[in-house]
Amino acid sequence: MKRGFPTSIRNARRGAALMAVLWLIAILGIATMAALRVISFDMQLATSKIHGSRAKQIAEMGIAVGSNPIVKRSDPILRQYNGEAGEGFEVRIQSEGGRFNINSILLQDDKALLRSMFIDWGLDIDQAQAVADALGDWIDGDDETSLNGAEVDDYEKLGRINQPFNRLFYDVDEMRLVLGMDLVEFVRPDWRNWFTIWSGGGLDVNEATAEMIAVAAEVSVEEADIIPETVRGTDGERDTEDDVPFQNAAAALELLGVDANGRPDIARRFTANDVTTRIESIGQADGAKRKITVIVRNRTGRPALLERTEEIIP
Repeated sequence: MKRGFPTSIRNARRGAALMAVLWLIAILGIATMAALRVISFDMQLATSKIHGSRAKQIAEMGIAVGSNPIVKRSDPILRQYNGEAGEGFEVRIQSEGGRFNINSILLQDDKALLRSMFIDWGLDIDQAQAVADALGDWIDGDDETSLNGAEVDDYEKLGRINQPFNRLFYDVDEMRLVLGMDLVEFVRPDWRNWFTIWSGGGLDVNEATAEMIAVAAEVSVEEADIIPETVRGTDGERDTEDDVPFQNAAAALELLGVDANGRPDIARRFTANDVTTRIESIGQADGAKRKITVIVRNRTGRPALLERTEEIIP
């Protein structure tokens, strides 16, 4: 007669089997949850792409509206939103002449302007001189180092080969590659808003801020404020019927007490009515936002596209 296993052993085996089953169920549950998370993420990603694509389409609509030469910068048509659909766009039209053309400044060897600008931002005189010289060395066609500048040997010491490029800047962000620009970024994080490579050259007296005019005209900001005040007219609002834009830069400088003939170095820094325009359109659809920026020349005539960029806005 065969004797069975003791009850305690049978119970132990059953308990082990039960634990194994429970562990297996737990593992399957975790795997299922992970799979559901992946599926949910994929669905969110697909939805985000759909909404992002729609937001881009809407931003394109804004660009089309803003590019129309009969649309004024203050036109309410530049801001449209459909609450039911949860989508719309907002367009800003700005003159690119309201920024300093870095290539023009360097081609004219106007390092004095850059030095003054950097000192006003917080650099000391030696730092400002070094950055100005390094910017000049970046675009010149030789490997001769300016007094406080930087050429190929200085960049190679930092492990950076084939720099400087010895050509004009193709993009404002390229300025970040120049030695010393990290100091500028530290004291003035928004420095990019001061520069362009697309304007006609001089700073447009009808578009620039008082702070920019002050640096270029070598006057105080308080004195320079008379220029944008005059342009805005009696109502104090830009882009209204009573605006009084200057027809030439000399007339604006005269208000500042600057003789264009006596100070040609200052006069050449300015212009009036630059024809280069920046159009920024932000499209929104179900929470997704996309921004398209185009820069065109002769917007009111035969426009020529100079640059186009796209970005995702969180």
